Formats: sequence, structure tokens, C-alpha cells
Amino acid sequence: MTAPQSIRLKYLYSPSGDANHPKEQVLSVYRDHGVIPKSSRSDNFNKTPENVERYLLVHPGDLVVNRMKAWQGSLGVSDHRGIVSGDYEVLRPTTDSVSGKYMHYALRSRHMIGEYRVRSTGIRPSQWRLYWDQMGDIRISLPSLAEQERIADYLDHETAQIDTLVTEQQRLVEMLQDRRSALVERTVTKGLDKSAEVKESTLSWTDTVPSHWRVANIRRFAQMKTGHTPSRSNPDYWEKCTIPWITLADVWQLRSSKQMYVEDTEGLISELGLANSAAELLPAGTVVLSRTASVGFAGIMPQSMATSQDYWNWVCGPELMPEYLVWVFRAMRQEFNALMIGSTHKTIYQPVAAAMRIPVPPLEEQKEIVTHIEDHIARIDTLIAESERLIDLSQERRFALITAAVTGQIGTGEDSGI
Repeated sequence: MTAPQSIRLKYLYSPSGDANHPKEQVLSVYRDHGVIPKSSRSDNFNKTPENVERYLLVHPGDLVVNRMKAWQGSLGVSDHRGIVSGDYEVLRPTTDSVSGKYMHYALRSRHMIGEYRVRSTGIRPSQWRLYWDQMGDIRISLPSLAEQERIADYLDHETAQIDTLVTEQQRLVEMLQDRRSALVERTVTKGLDKSAEVKESTLSWTDTVPSHWRVANIRRFAQMKTGHTPSRSNPDYWEKCTIPWITLADVWQLRSSKQMYVEDTEGLISELGLANSAAELLPAGTVVLSRTASVGFAGIMPQSMATSQDYWNWVCGPELMPEYLVWVFRAMRQEFNALMIGSTHKTIYQPVAAAMRIPVPPLEEQKEIVTHIEDHIARIDTLIAESERLIDLSQERRFALITAAVTGQIGTGEDSGI
């Protein structure tokens, strides 16, 4: 068997330059899949004559590189004809000595992605760009065409099995997440006593509630508070900052609904800034609800904190348990989507938030509901974590397998099994 040659990419590909094809389907490049159709039509593109040449035509067999995300592996050889924006590099093979399927795998191997990272330019990863002038000098191991095709066929077979396993686990995760959401919604609207008499809820997001529950405006059970940002133009307000201050930068802690309390905040404000703004120092146990951009995520302050204006805050009275209110808010996710106003900057305005109505069982029943949800959610979350771990391991195995095959760590002879 002839040893594979090492050759620079610029001798295998060159920029295509094809443009001005607005009626083609739109393509995108994804790290996990390569090049796939984004839509069947290019209606989302601006088709005015002065702008349309910004979009490049892709032929099957072209190498498409997302300049901004190549360092993450967002590139691949296309099986589709279509167009991409000027943020992509479209490279056409200049030789018949390469197999498109083999190159799709080889160019997405661990070694190659490491090369892309080294050659990308920019001040930080979120702004890195990879241009053809740098990429073209990367060397790639290129066996014979027959060997390339054997490797590609082998990887097609092996990765298909891994992809099937990943898809099954992803479906399981979705099913478990649906079961999780249904459990929360059912429990905070129906309670634990299946024999309890029910009444019409008068709520838009659930039909009935137990007859002995109250359904009323949230402000009957909790004080509504707002947050604020001290003036940035006064530097004195931003010195000696010691007060935990919840902003949108902290929403990530609440997105998965697995975390009840907002832990360390990314931002702090000063006592002087607090005193000269509409923000308040709120007590431990205050329930926060994100109201702007990332809307409808809820949690609890574990200590005295303040928030930015991106939250509505609820200081619960003696008849409302903070943990129960958080689970009610989490059951209302679809309701919050309906309450948002704005085209690009979604928010829940004060009159809407102040008019919200919630189901409120007796306090002892709230405690039982919270305990029941936490116990059952913990079991579901354990199953989700196991599936997600299997997905991560499978994807890592896929990556390692591709890298091993295209770098000769797996035998490639006709009698090697590939």
C-alpha cells in the first residue's frame, strides 16, 4: 500500500466566486451535521440587485466553511445545491483525486479543527475568523482515491450506528422533559388528592383546580417589587460594590428549571448606587421572574439581593410559599409566551404582571406539593443526566473514530475490515 501523501488544501480547492443566485435554497453549516438546507426558499434574503451578489452559489461537492465558526468544526462538503451568505467561504475542488465524502470526514477531524483554531484570527473565540489565505496552507493526509472511498464507506456505516443511538437518546431526553413539565403543571393545578372535587379555574392555562383552592390575583399573596440599574454615568455608584445584583447575565442558572436558588451573581452594586436608583434590597426568599428578552424564568434569592429592571420580584406573604410560587411560574411557561409584548424586544409589562392570577392551595398542601415535585423531578433529572452523558460519550466516540480513520490509526487495506 502506498503511503498517503501530505498536501496543502490550496492545491485541492479554490474559492468558487459564483454569486447572484437568489432563487436557490438557503444552506447552513452546522458543527454536528455539516451542510444542510436551512429553508426551501431564500425569502429571508434581501433580493435587491445591490445586495444579492453577496450570496454565493454552492454545488454538490463544494467545501463550505463558516468563517466565524470554523474553529468549532462548522464546515463540511455539501451534498446540496443552494446559496450561502458572504459569511461563508465556498471552495470548489480543483482535482479529481479527492472523494467528497472522505474530505467531509477528514476536514472535520480533531486534528484539523485544532489547525483551524490556531489559524483563526481575532481577539477572542466569539470574534475569531478563518480565511482561505490561512486555511489553504493547512496540510491534509490524502491516501489514494480508492482508499479514501473505503474509509468514507466505513465511517458512513459506523457513524450511522452512533447517530441512531444519539437520536434515540435525544428522543428519550425530550420525552423525559415533557414528562417533567407535565408533572409540574399537573401538580400545581390539580394537587395530590386525585379524589378531590374540582371547580372551573377561570385561568387561561388550566381548566380546573381543586374546589378548596383559591384562585386570585398574585398581589393578594405577595408584594410585587421591581429592580433597576444605577446610573452608569456616575462612577461613584459603581465603587465599593458589595450587594449581589441579579441581571440577565444570571438567567442561565434558571433556564433548565433544575436550580431553585440564584447562586453567585455576575454583578454587584454599591450601597450608594442602590440608594440612588429604583432598585431595592429585597429579602432572602424573594421570587424573581425574568421579564425582558429571556422571559419567564424563575428562582429564589437565597440571601438579600437586588435585581436589574429585567425582573419582576415577589416577596411572598404568610399564605404563599416561595418554592411553590416558583413551580407555578414554571408551569406557566406557555402563558408567559402569550403575555409577552414587543416584536424584537420581548417583555412582560407591569400592568400585565400585576394582573396575573394564580392557584393557591392551603399552605400545608403547598409544602406537600413542593416535596412531591422535588422528589419526582430528582428521579427524572437523574434519567435525563444519564441520557445526556451517553449522548456526550457517543458523540466523542464518533469524533475519535473519524480522527482515527482519517489519520491511519485504523487499518485501511482491503483485508483490514474497512
